[in-house]
Amino acid sequence: MPSATATCSVCAGSRYNPETLEVKWNNLTIADVLDLTVDDATKVFHGHDGIQRSLKALTSLGLGYLTLGQPATELSGGECQRIKLAWELQRVQRTPTLYLLDEPSTGLHPSDMDKLLVVLDELVKRGHTVIMAEHNMRIVAEADWVIDLGPGSGLKGGRVVSSGSPEEVSASEESLTAPWLSAQLKKRAGDPDCGG
Repeated sequence: MPSATATCSVCAGSRYNPETLEVKWNNLTIADVLDLTVDDATKVFHGHDGIQRSLKALTSLGLGYLTLGQPATELSGGECQRIKLAWELQRVQRTPTLYLLDEPSTGLHPSDMDKLLVVLDELVKRGHTVIMAEHNMRIVAEADWVIDLGPGSGLKGGRVVSSGSPEEVSASEESLTAPWLSAQLKKRAGDPDCGG
């Protein structure tokens, strides 16, 4: 059954009682703050380092369009994963961490994919390990190590067809992924025949 929502007649959807909404900071109520996008909040909270660190982590992952009060039920799986990554980016880590991601590029605009790659690279530079299931060749081409499962999908797959660097996997004759990965590597290298 699809979810249904109704606007509260008392608070008009603000989620706060009238007394709470009388309290303002910089002429903004808590409802106003929660309606801000992450990008707008970055300007409003200029000079507040702790808040800025969290907001910049969200922005670095292309999530500046989200509102601060956005219900979790309205977020996509990719947005949820990137919010978790943002949390990891802004916190102080003392030990290496293993990150398992399931197609974090799903639904991303190409410019946001660039942001995701920068963040993933930063995690690796900090000594962390990132393992992901991913079908986007732009992301796969940036990996240190690729494990290609196949040879087909579903019941026709499930075994390691090829593994190695992206260049090694792109040369595999058994891999159905190889031609697509090879084309992406050529595009990344600026091969004029690949539109890059």
